[in-house]
Amino acid sequence: MYNGTDPTTDGIHDGIEPRKQRGLEIAALARIDRDGDYYLVPSVTNPRQTKYKVKVSRAKQTCTCPDHELRGCKCKHIYAVEYAIRRERHPDGSTTVTESVTVTKERRTYPQDWPAYNEAQTNEKREFQFLLRDLCATVTDFPPRPDHRGRPPIPLRDAIFAAVFKVYSTVSARRFMCDLSDAHERGYIKHLPHFNSVLNALEDPRLFPVLTDLIERSALPLSAIESTFAVDSTGFCASKFIRWYDVKYNRFTSEQQWVKAHFACGVKTNVVTAIEIQGRDTGDATQLPALVQNTARNFAVKEVVADKGYSGRDCPTMFGEILRG
Repeated sequence: MYNGTDPTTDGIHDGIEPRKQRGLEIAALARIDRDGDYYLVPSVTNPRQTKYKVKVSRAKQTCTCPDHELRGCKCKHIYAVEYAIRRERHPDGSTTVTESVTVTKERRTYPQDWPAYNEAQTNEKREFQFLLRDLCATVTDFPPRPDHRGRPPIPLRDAIFAAVFKVYSTVSARRFMCDLSDAHERGYIKHLPHFNSVLNALEDPRLFPVLTDLIERSALPLSAIESTFAVDSTGFCASKFIRWYDVKYNRFTSEQQWVKAHFACGVKTNVVTAIEIQGRDTGDATQLPALVQNTARNFAVKEVVADKGYSGRDCPTMFGEILRG
């Protein structure tokens, strides 16, 4: 019985454009391997176990999927092979990527400088200690407390070096003492503190403005490079939990405490130029003026990039005053 469908144009009436779209998605997301004259295209529904064999030539295209065998039209797997990536390597090490047989789109890639990358990775810890030592050398001790009892405190520069180095090492305070002992032997610190002294320095509220100033000071060598800055915020979880009784659900609920860090960074080098640490419920827009003003003290601010969370009525006036100043 004739149903009004021309079998020679069955692929057109059956939605050939969606097949092209699905084929392009397969080529972009899936791995297409080659086995002789055939391409192995994974199935969308069962990619780990089922792979269809596709053969593409100028005369004929074939696929072992049920769609192609039943209808005889170009299936999404054939389109995926046609969209498969072809790479051409040049003598200079660069690569030209062609992403289509019918529609050509080239993307130029560049080789990695592996000797420089390997040298930077292997010497990162050593260079970090050297730079941190020079940065802490500008710190002066706090005035002595008249009511202080017990052993004299360690120098402030040594306490900051140990605290920052401990966080960088990502290990516990006890395991960190081996690295700190090596730093003491190299002369980066004068006194080798106890691991409890390192933990006390991390909990000392007097170090907060000193550390904030060191963050801004560490960005000064890049003041001639950065002129456009991005502003955003992120959260840092603490090791303490708050617990309360929820009357609505008749149960106790606990939540980990965390703080919010608002920061400004250069878009070229990602160096942090200003930072504000506030509570978790602090709004983003209220911290924007301080971040921009602190950045403008050391950098020539030409543009600031931020999302809608930092929008406000006072932003245009504030930026105008900073640029004029």
